[in-house]
Amino acid sequence: MCTVGRFPGHCGVIDDLYGTPSMVYPGGPLSVLSVDLLQSKTGRNRTEHHTDRYQSDDLIVRRGQSFEIEIELSRAFKPNTDQLQLLLNLGSVPLSRGTFVSVPLVSGFQGNYWEAKIILQANNMITLSVISPSNALIGQYELQIKTGGSIFKTESDIILLFNPWCPDDAVFLGNEDERKEYVLNDMGTIYMGNPYQIEERMWIFGQFNEGILAACLFLLKKSQAPASGWGDPVNITRVVSAIVNCNDDEGVLIGNWSGMYADGTSPSAWNSSVDILMQYHDKKVPVKYGQCWVFSGITTTVLRCLGIPTRSVTNFSSAHDTDNSLTTDVYVDENMRPIKSLSTDSIWNFHVWNDCWMARPDLPSGMGGWQAVDATPQETSQGTFRCGPAPLSAIREGLVYVKYDAAFIFAEVNSDRIYWQKKPDGTFTQISCEKNVVGQKISTKAVGCYRREDITHLYKHPEGSEAERTAVKTASRYGSRPNTYSCDVDKDVTLNIEINKKELQIGQNAQLTIILKNRSLERRSIVLYCQVAVMYYTGVQKSIVQRDEISLSLRPNEERKLDHPLLYEKYKDQLVDQAALMLTATGQVTETKQVLATQFNFRLRTPGFIITPLGDAVLGRELAVKITFKNPLQQVLKNTVFIITGLGLLNTTRVSYGEIGSLMTINLTVKFKPTLPGSRKLLVSMDCQQLAKVHGVTDILVQ
Repeated sequence: MCTVGRFPGHCGVIDDLYGTPSMVYPGGPLSVLSVDLLQSKTGRNRTEHHTDRYQSDDLIVRRGQSFEIEIELSRAFKPNTDQLQLLLNLGSVPLSRGTFVSVPLVSGFQGNYWEAKIILQANNMITLSVISPSNALIGQYELQIKTGGSIFKTESDIILLFNPWCPDDAVFLGNEDERKEYVLNDMGTIYMGNPYQIEERMWIFGQFNEGILAACLFLLKKSQAPASGWGDPVNITRVVSAIVNCNDDEGVLIGNWSGMYADGTSPSAWNSSVDILMQYHDKKVPVKYGQCWVFSGITTTVLRCLGIPTRSVTNFSSAHDTDNSLTTDVYVDENMRPIKSLSTDSIWNFHVWNDCWMARPDLPSGMGGWQAVDATPQETSQGTFRCGPAPLSAIREGLVYVKYDAAFIFAEVNSDRIYWQKKPDGTFTQISCEKNVVGQKISTKAVGCYRREDITHLYKHPEGSEAERTAVKTASRYGSRPNTYSCDVDKDVTLNIEINKKELQIGQNAQLTIILKNRSLERRSIVLYCQVAVMYYTGVQKSIVQRDEISLSLRPNEERKLDHPLLYEKYKDQLVDQAALMLTATGQVTETKQVLATQFNFRLRTPGFIITPLGDAVLGRELAVKITFKNPLQQVLKNTVFIITGLGLLNTTRVSYGEIGSLMTINLTVKFKPTLPGSRKLLVSMDCQQLAKVHGVTDILVQ
């Protein structure tokens, strides 16, 4: 077989990269006739490396673990006289620092290096066992085999991934059930809503789908991060958190919180990372549109695909600290009414980011394990919209100076909400503090089942404990106002707000309850100002829909519950994506001048789909499924589009339905042929300007 060479008429007689003519060996110069990378999905390489589920025909292996290849030579290999080397090239300019690797042939593996050894020889066939170091660069390697007489280039490449099964890999995860969940599970749950109304959202990560691995490797190249850094999971997660958003580098997804999505897809309509990554890889332009859970879902897909244990995490009542004060600040005027223009900090109803598992040799001992990473573009880190990885152990203790971005994430989960009142001279004074509002019910999908796991304890000590208060005070010393922090205010009147979860349905009146309690032995007179505002789930106010002023007197030790209704007519034309609202109540106790202040986020529930399979599901046989939906609004829904998808059931299908009348119930039937057996999930969502966040899921057992 003729191989690449520089000398006409001398095919197969180039014995090094510079083209030095080889000597004539007995039996002719040794050359490679063919190479079998043994890349079959059912073969030993792929199964032992836990890469058999990737829908790709490439050899996909994990670093720090041996794999085998078979080589057909022009004659029998002579160990004492013949030379054979594997040459691996990574990246656009493979030169050094691991991007160009010369793999020597050895008699036995000797250390944490690239090495190859012959494990079987029969006539002119040899089988090599090849091993990479546990810190090798991950990515797509071009393979050449150099013999004394030629260089042979293989038709397909070798893709090397991180290895959570290898004890020496920085991403090693010792628990097999956790590896199955955080690396191999291609379905998951993302949590949304607020601490009182938690909603589960099924998400297809789809890291093994055809084309997804290629798309993830494309992201690494698109990031323009040097390939020499691709062996460090800290660097890779930092790169991915930047390239998943489009703010600096024309990355994957455009964030949009405006409520206007006519030229793209509504964030709430996505069910899967697969469609987004495939579209981006195909068209090479950012996809429209996403919000935090979409950014997180994509990040989970990419990092699991590359081999880094990753999970999507939801923080309810998540603070956004814009001035590095490490507090969430609310400003009110002399009459206790909120000053919107000054209250730039916000508390998101929920925010979704990621945890990634890795060692942190760049930090002091004890900082390894789960690291917080956030791809949603909120603030810049070293000039780029990215966030993390930040050790959860550092966040928990208030060590906000630890790399990377621990201060921002600490503020998201454990800052205090401080109220500041404007004085006649224009300055502000602290009047109230809420210690337990931010960072509630931090949630992720449990290992091995579709149950919510509360991981708040990994991010913060128990609320109100001495350790938690110490962490807050430690963090505040590194904030922009280290000398003004104080959160010790005595109160003998308490103010709380409650909701009846079952009553808060979109299209109906909402009932809230304001609870005031006088804990003193004297009468207390109170003036309370209340306003209800429609909110973006990011905590940004859209519009005020109701204002009230309440005056009352409380007897000693009296508790009073005040009904506070919100009529449908007041909010019906104002709601945005998550149907989120906020009741702000501020006031003062006349006798003691005690300030009362609280903010309460709530949302109106949207209906889901009723999904009914019409018959048994059989592999390869057409199955019909009925989808039922009732419009809960007293208005027509226009330009509705149903999005249906399911791993092993059907590729994402968009069905344009058009108008759905006021309070109307519709039925839609879809048909498809299941492509994979076993328990599958069918996901349905709706893209509609008038009504967002409508989705449903059902289990389908394919025989």
